[in-house]
Amino acid sequence: MKQYVIDELRSNDALKLKNYLNEFHGPAIFDSIYWIPLDPDLYSETQKAHAECHPFYFAVELKPEALCCELLVRTNNRIRCDCIANASKEQRNWLIDVIDGIADRLEIAS
Repeated sequence: MKQYVIDELRSNDALKLKNYLNEFHGPAIFDSIYWIPLDPDLYSETQKAHAECHPFYFAVELKPEALCCELLVRTNNRIRCDCIANASKEQRNWLIDVIDGIADRLEIAS
């Protein structure tokens, strides 16, 4: 599985991330997994065609020492479907920009 990871988090940075993610993308699943909705303008043609699977998300896991972002586009509506796929270059770059923007807002050193 491909991931984008911000590691070596300080405990206060992990707490800032937890508070932010709880406010904007919570509540967490299993206390550490968050779903960040993908911008619908970035859906692939297959994802656009699967209206019953909308919306699509990236799973993000907050660990005490790292923020791990899967580069897999998922849906909450199904476990297996053709629309669940590795992120395209545009989707991947969008997620990295979102995560980097959060880190910048929270003044988390990378």
